[in-house]
Amino acid sequence: MPKSKNKRRKKNNGLAAVLIVLVICAGLVLGGIFFYNGQLKPAASESEQITFTVSQGESLNRVIKNLEDQGVIRSGWAAKISVKLAKLTNIKAGTYILDPSWEVREIFEVLNDSHGAVVNDTRLTFIEGDWAKHIAEKIGETTRCSKDEMLALWNDESYVRSLMSDYPFLTEEIFNADSRILLEGYLFPETYNFFVDADADQITRKILDQTLKVYNEFADQFAQSQLSVHQLFTLASIVQYEAAKPSDMQLVAGVFYNRLAAGMKLQSSVTVCYAIDKEKDDDWMACEVNPDFDSPYNTYRVEGLPPGPILNPGRDAIQAVLQPQVSDYLYFMADVKGDGTVYYAKTYAEHQANVRKYLK
Repeated sequence: MPKSKNKRRKKNNGLAAVLIVLVICAGLVLGGIFFYNGQLKPAASESEQITFTVSQGESLNRVIKNLEDQGVIRSGWAAKISVKLAKLTNIKAGTYILDPSWEVREIFEVLNDSHGAVVNDTRLTFIEGDWAKHIAEKIGETTRCSKDEMLALWNDESYVRSLMSDYPFLTEEIFNADSRILLEGYLFPETYNFFVDADADQITRKILDQTLKVYNEFADQFAQSQLSVHQLFTLASIVQYEAAKPSDMQLVAGVFYNRLAAGMKLQSSVTVCYAIDKEKDDDWMACEVNPDFDSPYNTYRVEGLPPGPILNPGRDAIQAVLQPQVSDYLYFMADVKGDGTVYYAKTYAEHQANVRKYLK
């Protein structure tokens, strides 16, 4: 009998211990939840207007850190959990009027609203070499116009034709059946201020206005060139991609002119990048190993220039094709594994020697 009582006593003690542990765990969980919810309460009891700016491309972590530093929210870690659970992470760039007396969710609902910014413009920078899809994506991130809406408009023949009277650099040659995006090459890389509620036409015209300034700057040289305006923008786009440094652009442009004059194919690997829709900076080797890829943009297969620009060139590249440097070179290659230095050659044998030396 004593042994049976001892067993029962031990069993009861064990159950009690388990219950105590469960109670402690439950207390910790409830305490944690209580503490978490407390961190989501307004940072201030009284209303106060705080101007808060979200920069283009700023990460969620940085935005939350800035909110915490400015006293708009109590806790960065709690806010981060909350907004991820609520799927309020699509923060728009702009300047906002926020109030620390608001709940965290309310603050982030404003930051996720494309019309929530109190300053009506947003600044965007398009860099030399951006494809139309990159530019459209940047626009879609900060204005009411989506990426797909912009690309559809830029590829709408009737719309592009309506622009031609205002922008003389847009010519009939643009309407090539093989063109991927009709306005590719004409979206000038620059820093722009757009109204956040601007429509797609207003945004497009603001970009083309900048292209027009550059076109007018070189109007006489465009008129005197042996190539058409569309061909010049196309060649400038290739030069932009092939020569990373402005100091190389005029000489690279001269090489392409020499090849065209000699009836040689341009054989530019960067046109393969566009053909296979692979960006050189992400996968340059894919551009080098696909010379047989079937595309009207692939200058290893087609004679002369592709049907249109492969990207949006900047002023230096446009100037380079209008003022090419004269030389006897027919080949060049960039040391993509090193510092990007461009090496030139007059013969294929010299070119192959450069390839073996710098790319093998």
